[in-house]
Amino acid sequence: MFRDVATGLSRDAYFEAGFEVLSDVGYAGLKLAEVCGRLGVTSGSFYHYFSNWSAYTHGLVNHWKQTSTTALLDCCPHNPDPRLCIDQLINNGLNLPHRTEAAIRTWSNLDPDVHAAQAAVDQARHDVMRKSALEILGDERQARVFADWAVYLLIGYEQCSLPRDKVTLQWIAGQLLDALDSGRFATFPEQPTIP
Repeated sequence: MFRDVATGLSRDAYFEAGFEVLSDVGYAGLKLAEVCGRLGVTSGSFYHYFSNWSAYTHGLVNHWKQTSTTALLDCCPHNPDPRLCIDQLINNGLNLPHRTEAAIRTWSNLDPDVHAAQAAVDQARHDVMRKSALEILGDERQARVFADWAVYLLIGYEQCSLPRDKVTLQWIAGQLLDALDSGRFATFPEQPTIP
């Protein structure tokens, strides 16, 4: 990793500062002056790493996408037990930087490139959850519904305007796991009617 000798900062430090800005003030607050201010550097230092603001924001989203999908891939390969893998995935989801993720979701409504990255991360999260659930449930439709529930829960938590309550989120995630363990997904109707 390249590190600027004058500032001692790496390119990743700028990304981490961007994530902090997104978490603290949301997408509307993501500005060059704010990122540099948090790092205590001038914009000249910023341009040492990034040719322009667009290159930075593109790199920030790609960094988030890569670290998000890498975290998923790291969750399960070392654990052949699909139920323990799901526990790891749920734990990973509970400990995401939800305010940063919510800001990225807002941003994705305004920028097609960010939307594509968000869609890819959501799909990767869904796929890994569905694959593990399929090993347990043995039924593709039940596994898909389980993964849908897990992803809907995560997105809803991040997008809801109610105060975030991690204890409640953990309890709700426990209900999801209880439904998996009890076989309740086997009773999911074939053709659900959605009003």
